[in-house]
Amino acid sequence: MSKKILVLPGDGIGQEVTASVLQILDFIIKKFSLNFSIDKLDVGGTAYEKFGSPIPETVLTAAKKADAVLFGAVGAPQWDGLSWEDRPENALLTLRKELNLFANLRPAFLFNELSNASPLKEKIIEGLDILIVRELTGGIYFGEPRGVVDDQSPNYAFNTMIYNEDEIRRIAKIAFESAQKRKGRLCSVEKANVLEVSKFWRSIVTEMSEEYPDVELSHQLADNAAMQLVLNPNQFDVIVASNLFGDILSDIAATLTGSIGMLPSASLDSSFKGMYEPCHGSAPDIANQDLANPLAMIGSLSMALRYSLEEETVANKIDKAIKKFIQKGFRTKDIATDVNYLKTSEVAEKIIEILENE
Repeated sequence: MSKKILVLPGDGIGQEVTASVLQILDFIIKKFSLNFSIDKLDVGGTAYEKFGSPIPETVLTAAKKADAVLFGAVGAPQWDGLSWEDRPENALLTLRKELNLFANLRPAFLFNELSNASPLKEKIIEGLDILIVRELTGGIYFGEPRGVVDDQSPNYAFNTMIYNEDEIRRIAKIAFESAQKRKGRLCSVEKANVLEVSKFWRSIVTEMSEEYPDVELSHQLADNAAMQLVLNPNQFDVIVASNLFGDILSDIAATLTGSIGMLPSASLDSSFKGMYEPCHGSAPDIANQDLANPLAMIGSLSMALRYSLEEETVANKIDKAIKKFIQKGFRTKDIATDVNYLKTSEVAEKIIEILENE
């Protein structure tokens, strides 16, 4: 059966990096005789301007039918004043919730050739290879009740952090199984010293560790984990965290590599259908200048091939091509050390050349 891929470029550099991925998709479909069908739709601020909604019903319908969604990025200052329902960012959260994409996998890795691009000393950062597993559809971002009370003095706002046992168990299962396939170490991050939700989280994860005797489980408080990611990131293998803490930690981890433009991510449901996106945002300051680094988006395609599209061999070839791209000295502006760098539109061509010669 044909595998369905939905491409949602979004806004800003999302448009540019997904153009690169579409070039590579076209190439691998022909080269490896892949039975894929591809649809492309507008989302985010671009969709709002055309259809009056950041996530039209046609997008939700197509996303639910797709085996993999390739998502660029959304948002820009011109839409910041809109109500939440009309904001581009609502499209991303709606897709995560409606598709039940509860597990966000964010690898943070460093090509040693780029160690000079990291803000950390080379001896600290070299060999970095960690995976952050973030719970994506629960916690304080979605908890109810929530709101702003402006008819009392003083006015106030409130949110609810809540997790049930099933939500914790399913994300912990993904994390333990990921650790089994890597170095066998899992660090669960929370704030069990002050939050009841975190105490509950820790108890469930600890109980589950008995089912995974081959995985070494540790616990860290979120503030300490953030500090340790900067002081000694290589102590970690797999990190599992709630929506809020995972959001913060994954962004810290991304900056360690020298450019957030290098790192892909996968958001999966229980059947491993998913949405794949670079960790960077829409970067309106460099949009339409042919300066964006599309490697994170290309890496996201590789993750889609591995997890949702059942083409691990092709995924491995793309990963190797990205590595060879770096080894050959090709650079985009964000990782260049001199004035010589490739434009966004030139990267896919180089990756395709490498794939052709494999």
